[in-house]
Amino acid sequence: MTPPRPLITGPSAWIGAELAQRPETWTYTLSAAEIQEIEAAMATVRGQDIARVTRADFPLPKLGPVLDGLRHEILNGRGFVVLRGLPVTDRPIEDSAMAYWGIGTYFGHARSQNAKGHVLGHVRDMGLATTDPNVRIYQTTERQNFHTDSCDIVGLLCLKTAQSGGLSSLTSSMSVYNAMAERHPDLVHRLFQPMPTDRRGEVPFGKKPWFELPIYNDYEGYLSALYAPHYVRSSQRFPEAPRLTDQDIAALDCFDRLAEDTTLRLDMQLQPGDIQLVHNHTTLHDRTAFVDWPEPDRKRHLLRLWLAAPGARPLPAGYAERWGSVTIGDRGGIICEGTRLHAPLEAV
Repeated sequence: MTPPRPLITGPSAWIGAELAQRPETWTYTLSAAEIQEIEAAMATVRGQDIARVTRADFPLPKLGPVLDGLRHEILNGRGFVVLRGLPVTDRPIEDSAMAYWGIGTYFGHARSQNAKGHVLGHVRDMGLATTDPNVRIYQTTERQNFHTDSCDIVGLLCLKTAQSGGLSSLTSSMSVYNAMAERHPDLVHRLFQPMPTDRRGEVPFGKKPWFELPIYNDYEGYLSALYAPHYVRSSQRFPEAPRLTDQDIAALDCFDRLAEDTTLRLDMQLQPGDIQLVHNHTTLHDRTAFVDWPEPDRKRHLLRLWLAAPGARPLPAGYAERWGSVTIGDRGGIICEGTRLHAPLEAV
């Protein structure tokens, strides 16, 4: 059987085992001068509402062009970067959050990450479990499984690490496509057809509690992936959602196996001060399960941004079902009735 489209070539179809040998190609360490520039920008906005701070409010004359280049690499090249060295240890979270937000404005416009309107997310264990169908995995200690988020770029700033586990893992969804097209062309075709996905209780006004979109979308020359494995499967809790067939399950299982393949995936341990930025359209991300510290002030804690990036790729109209819009620079996120955009400094 002929694959749905030609194989993907270029830097976005990377192999994790190869990149693991060359971390210098995907990390950028902030210099002392660049950190001073960030501190100077923070001084001009300290005490302001984080959610209202724009790129114009956070001038980075020398670092800014560097960040623009990294954004171009994320959107048009490899699909991810780790920015290293932001001072966060023993600093008030207000300072770390503002510095992170200011850097984030150079990569895109922040979007709501949940029905509460959080444009600054807190990734930490809330003592919850995904046995509750309205809980999202980032609120637990459970393994996440490879997936994408509802935005162009997702950013994570590591504040504190777990006692053990909690590795960050990435896989190129373009390489997964190539492997499926070569080895399982019969199954990869199913991933270009709509599949139901659970909204996990975050339902925009007038919408169903689930939506349908293909895993792979081939549009205007770009192949983009949109995938949340737990949520595809949990869509079956709704009797009116289309039933997953045996072939659907086989295609999803094949996709998961390849995403988890130790040759294709890249594992990393984010350290305090590391900022990981990932292009959702070409790169899947995951987190291993972890054991946290018993002391509340030592618990694993990351700050997250969902960003709508200027210069991003076009997306098919169907994405609006989940993203609200497909307008470049103004798309993605989760907006429900009564959602109020804000940037909380505590996990709530």
